[in-house]
Amino acid sequence: MSRKKKPLPLLENVTIADCAAEGKALARVDDLVVFVPFCVPGDVVDIQLRKKKHSYAEGEVARFIKKSDVRQEPMCQHFGICGGCKWQILPYSEQLKMKQKQVVDQLRRIGKIELPEISPILGSKQTREYRNKLEFGCSNKKWRTREEFAKLSEEEFQEQEGAIGFHITGAFDKILPIEKCHLMHPLHNEIRNSIRDFAYSTGMTFFDLRNQHGLLRDIMIRNSNTEEWMVLVQFHFDEQGDEEKAMALMQHIADTFPQISSLLWVDNQKCNDTFGDLELNLYKGNDHIYELMEDLKFKVGPKSFYQTNVQAQ
Repeated sequence: MSRKKKPLPLLENVTIADCAAEGKALARVDDLVVFVPFCVPGDVVDIQLRKKKHSYAEGEVARFIKKSDVRQEPMCQHFGICGGCKWQILPYSEQLKMKQKQVVDQLRRIGKIELPEISPILGSKQTREYRNKLEFGCSNKKWRTREEFAKLSEEEFQEQEGAIGFHITGAFDKILPIEKCHLMHPLHNEIRNSIRDFAYSTGMTFFDLRNQHGLLRDIMIRNSNTEEWMVLVQFHFDEQGDEEKAMALMQHIADTFPQISSLLWVDNQKCNDTFGDLELNLYKGNDHIYELMEDLKFKVGPKSFYQTNVQAQ
């Protein structure tokens, strides 16, 4: 005879005390440390516990009673669902203080290292559109919010619409469709959304990670401070005619975005999206772009590692 687990409690009128690692905030209830996402110090909330251990618990906000004076509105429409940029609700100046406090705490309290007086972290002048590389997954399983599910008809519920965006934490085969990301130059949003619209209009299939089929698999976009652009599209050829469909998409990209100086593609038949061991195909332009750093010039290829935040200096 199975025993049902006892429901975890709702903690009421809890004040968020501090920031923690991995984009979480921290509260203390009696002797219990509780980690909660999407909060900032000073928030007063009701917390529904989701996991409880001996000395700590994890939960989520059931209700905001009072929002902190420190809190700010997130800039991104995908905040709270997308797995990135977890501190948009905390001003950048406060983020720097929080990060410095965590580093010092790790070294002094946990590492038992005697440190001299620490100078404040030097912040970046640029806090948006600073990355030079992003990768977007393509999936036949589109992640929908509770609100979106509530509006679906039964027919729409059964359909699996393709999506291009970021993987959802805890759901490796589902993709949150991204309309606008603020991490990179606005052109990368135009490129990604144009690829999506072309795929929809031509009936192109999106990759099914569980069953390993579907044509459109992954997109990598790079840009550089020399104003060059690189796009690499990963396909998964399943059947006759797939390569022709893929090349139609590549031509669409080339025609629509003449700014792209390095346009590449690859047929990836592996079980993961890594392409370091695969031979890439050049569709247009060069197989590299250039980055400048002071008096140095770096040749960056699709498999190169190069610091992604050079624009933030």
